[in-house]
Amino acid sequence: MAFDRQKLVEAVKEAKARAKPRNFTQTVEIAVNLKDIDLRKPENRFKLEVVLPHGRGKEPKIAVIADGAVAEAAKKLGLDVISGEQLEEIAKSPREARKLAKRYDFFIAAAPLMPKIGKYLGRYLGPRNKMPQVVPPTMTNLEPIVARLKKTVRIQLKNNPVVHAPIGTEDMDDEKLAENAEAVLNAIINKLERGENQVKSVYVKTTMGPAVKVER
Repeated sequence: MAFDRQKLVEAVKEAKARAKPRNFTQTVEIAVNLKDIDLRKPENRFKLEVVLPHGRGKEPKIAVIADGAVAEAAKKLGLDVISGEQLEEIAKSPREARKLAKRYDFFIAAAPLMPKIGKYLGRYLGPRNKMPQVVPPTMTNLEPIVARLKKTVRIQLKNNPVVHAPIGTEDMDDEKLAENAEAVLNAIINKLERGENQVKSVYVKTTMGPAVKVER
């Protein structure tokens, strides 16, 4: 790959150094600018789930939309549960539906509720790339799915030739952040017709800090 690990480490270090101290732990993000890609063609757009080798640095918020066995399994893990009945109540208020879509990073849903979710929440979850992970209505152990989601970032290439993704938090080790960045880069490059030749530039930044270019 045209980006070596050390160059990523250096960019992460610099981005962290140039970030002013804040009263919260900032997220470290990567931005990948692409070239020679026609986004009017649907086949050139993509959505990806990338499992970060060293996790996200902070726990994502996960909600489970389910009744019965799946709801019980979710409660055992201390997850927020939205029942089928509550779903219908939320659907009556576009404001509540929007708030729900914004509040959580990931959703898990029992399969029988998916038609309702599509009908009531699809317009809020779809554009945010947050459609639920579907599980069978009899699933009693959500632990493996939750463990995976806690290390997952969702990214998409839509209308602009740039892909953004969180790669961790500023209190994480530079090397680990660089490895997470590499995982995101590799996933994007694998989706491009001409691979890394279509990567124009890569930047790393903290939430409030300036962007630092990754040298090639």
